[in-house]
Amino acid sequence: MDLKARKRWSLVLLLIWLPLWVVIAVTLMNWLDAKFGRMPIWAEVPVYIVLAFAWVLPFRRVFRGVGRGEG
Repeated sequence: MDLKARKRWSLVLLLIWLPLWVVIAVTLMNWLDAKFGRMPIWAEVPVYIVLAFAWVLPFRRVFRGVGRGEG
């Protein structure tokens, strides 16, 4: 994929997928809270950290090198 296409895809992912992922993550955490009760903070923080990085893992190739110039 060329740089121009990766820039376009990264913009689409940041404007559409990231907000959608936030809604999914919050819904998941609310469901876990309703189903099992509130987790202790020491367990909740790692879950949020994993969710914060999990959205980008399938799209690493799209974001790689986008911040660099073509040269």
